[in-house]
Amino acid sequence: MKILLVSATYIEVEPLLLLFQYEKEINQKLKRYTYKNHQIDVLIPGVGMTCTAYWMGKTLNSTLYDLSINLGLAGSFDEGLKIGEVVHITSDQISELGAEDGESFLSLIDMDLIEDEDYTLNHGKMENSISLENEHLDQLPKVSGITVNTTHGDEESIRKSKTLFNPQVESMEGAAFFYACLFEGITCTQIRAVSNKVEKRNKENWNIPLAVKNLCSTALQIINTL
Repeated sequence: MKILLVSATYIEVEPLLLLFQYEKEINQKLKRYTYKNHQIDVLIPGVGMTCTAYWMGKTLNSTLYDLSINLGLAGSFDEGLKIGEVVHITSDQISELGAEDGESFLSLIDMDLIEDEDYTLNHGKMENSISLENEHLDQLPKVSGITVNTTHGDEESIRKSKTLFNPQVESMEGAAFFYACLFEGITCTQIRAVSNKVEKRNKENWNIPLAVKNLCSTALQIINTL
């Protein structure tokens, strides 16, 4: 199977890559590995939607993959999700894409700027209609996400986002990943581990090592059963 793994940074997937057999560097962002009977290309585009969108487009234009998996960390709005917990994001949206109208926020749908799309939209959310079917993936909590340019750390902006979008987690790349895969019709899955709660920025409450450990362990279980 040809698999594309996408992660914003190397640190988020390092424990997983140490288990793979390195083959070659395709370009400065894309490296090829093998694992069991799989060819696994690992794309590390950098943080944010812009990097993700560009490198996803460039990569998918040159290679046809059977599956693409986005692995990363996330902040959680949901008090029911624990630090270190791994979740399956089944819908995502770019929450900042729109316009301010006084104290109100107008989405592209509100402004009638969304044309017919090639993927399922549900109140502005991209629904993953071509997700991987896998027994280990099925055991993960299914959550909705938002993708942001600026992670939330202000009580008022957190309140507004909860009111407008009712998100469970946030990332800086997820919606861009979905957009590319859904338009190309590639089976795709976004898996993230909660590294922190969405609150006023306090790194003492974060646990990135635990989140990375659990993320890579879960990803390995999924890959082992492909």
